[in-house]
Amino acid sequence: MSGNPILKDRTDQNQTVRTFTHHVPDALLDDIRSRVAAFPWHEMPDDGGWDYGANLDYMKELCAYWVDGFDWRVQEARLNAFPQFRAQVDGIDMHFIHEVGSGPNPMPLMISHGWPGSVAEFLNLIEPLAHPERFGGKEEDAFTVIAPSLPGFGFSGRPPRPYGPRKMAGVLNALMTQTLGFDSYLAQGGDWGGAICSWLGFEHAPACAAIHINVLTMRHPGGPQTPEEAAWAAQFDADQVMQNGYRTQQATRPQTLSYAMMDSPVGIAAWLVEKFHDWSDVPTGRIEDAHSKDELLTNIMIYIVTRTFNSASWIYYGRREEGGRVLSPEGKRVEVPTGCAVFPAEMLRWPPRSYADRIYNITHWTEMPRGGHFAAMEEPEMLLNDIRAFARSLRT
Repeated sequence: MSGNPILKDRTDQNQTVRTFTHHVPDALLDDIRSRVAAFPWHEMPDDGGWDYGANLDYMKELCAYWVDGFDWRVQEARLNAFPQFRAQVDGIDMHFIHEVGSGPNPMPLMISHGWPGSVAEFLNLIEPLAHPERFGGKEEDAFTVIAPSLPGFGFSGRPPRPYGPRKMAGVLNALMTQTLGFDSYLAQGGDWGGAICSWLGFEHAPACAAIHINVLTMRHPGGPQTPEEAAWAAQFDADQVMQNGYRTQQATRPQTLSYAMMDSPVGIAAWLVEKFHDWSDVPTGRIEDAHSKDELLTNIMIYIVTRTFNSASWIYYGRREEGGRVLSPEGKRVEVPTGCAVFPAEMLRWPPRSYADRIYNITHWTEMPRGGHFAAMEEPEMLLNDIRAFARSLRT
């Protein structure tokens, strides 16, 4: 896997690639803080807990900290500590972090987030991936890390209409090959990033030389073939009954939802916090066992200050238009080497490997002892070690 890792030189030669630093005006921060402070708290059922959605008591606690304790400038500085750029890619102003790895031959690695995430998911992962020798590792395991904001998410511009993961895969492949000049690369992702990686491996090989995923979102057109696979499919459907509300809304009428959300920082926070609570490997009511208030609010603020809650939700509409979860009606699979990090509390329950093998050329499969949907945030060291182990099999 190779390419030109010195983006600085490309920036000098190609004015479509430009450096990027994010700075939120003080007036906007003050406005957000005042809206949160003035939120008209209402009620929840007496037996509320988290069963009805984002818990009222926790939301009050989080918002009190948001007003009086949270420092966006600290988190903004953490983001801006990484080299960041913007470039026009297929007509979209794409934002990406580009951290050149240590040593003479770091492997190009694109890591992609999903919803309700952002590039902030990777703040504890980028430096160890790029510079393992700083953390007790070996320089030969280094990656040049590219972490884009997906089209319509965060610091990237929006597509002209909803793009699903298949269309986004084309944009990200163009970023890696045409804009950045990599001949080949490894792609990693969870949530929508996992779906995007699947399409990258399926339609954009050999430039996308391998993929590593920590979620399996795709389906085989032949369906379950064994009793074990049939039991998994039935359990998966049962698991999703209480999860499908947001997904259906965003896949069918995202614009209607947007009018309320774009006017309410607390509304956006509740919509996202519910997912971080329900999809993480934590006991009910203990969201901060996995995510600190600062981490939660940093991710929430990215949606708010960039005004991208609306356009980020479009990916659900886009996938529905693209045809859903099936890569190939004929049953063709992803043939590039595929690594799978199987976290046990993944809310999109992993199928038996026999099923996954019909969709991917799996050469690496790791069943983790703990962890849920937000692996890069919940268990960054486990995910880091698994990406490294998979990459070693490719470096030869």
